[in-house]
Amino acid sequence: MITNATAQAAAPLASDIRDIKPPVEIPSGWTWLWWVLGALVIVLLLLAWRQFLKHVTKASPTPPVPAHVRAKQKLEEALALISQPKPFCILVSDTVRTYLEERFTFRAPERTTEEFLYELQGTDLLAGEQKEKLGEFLESCDLVKFAKYEPREAELRGLHSSAFRLVEETEPKSELAQTNEDQIVNRNS
Repeated sequence: MITNATAQAAAPLASDIRDIKPPVEIPSGWTWLWWVLGALVIVLLLLAWRQFLKHVTKASPTPPVPAHVRAKQKLEEALALISQPKPFCILVSDTVRTYLEERFTFRAPERTTEEFLYELQGTDLLAGEQKEKLGEFLESCDLVKFAKYEPREAELRGLHSSAFRLVEETEPKSELAQTNEDQIVNRNS
């Protein structure tokens, strides 16, 4: 006979039994492969889109400013310092030295004036008169820079004009200007 206590003990046991769970689907290796390939395609599309946007928005590179144009601009800027002889001479001298280095690939800025002029004499980069005027120009600038010489504004303007003239005389001729110059020489011959 089943007593009340046994019936109560059996009741919780009946509620402990759960129904059978449905079967769990185990994904095959191909399903994972498709998910990975899909993710890879999405990543590649995003990277390609990013590169495309970079390429489209990239501005065309500006051509470098020629050395003679930069030198002329710096020489014009130097005129603002004409009331201060030492900074003016430093800027004008450095501009000419940098121009000569860029124009003729002749190392100028890191040499002393004597070293520079000595080496320049052994080259045919400048005409004899240009070498002489350049030597005078650099020596005048050195007097101001190192010997504390205080030139007047007229002397500084003379240094400026000689530097500007040197740049103009040595700047590369455009093909059109060279053709016109050759035609003039041929007519005079």
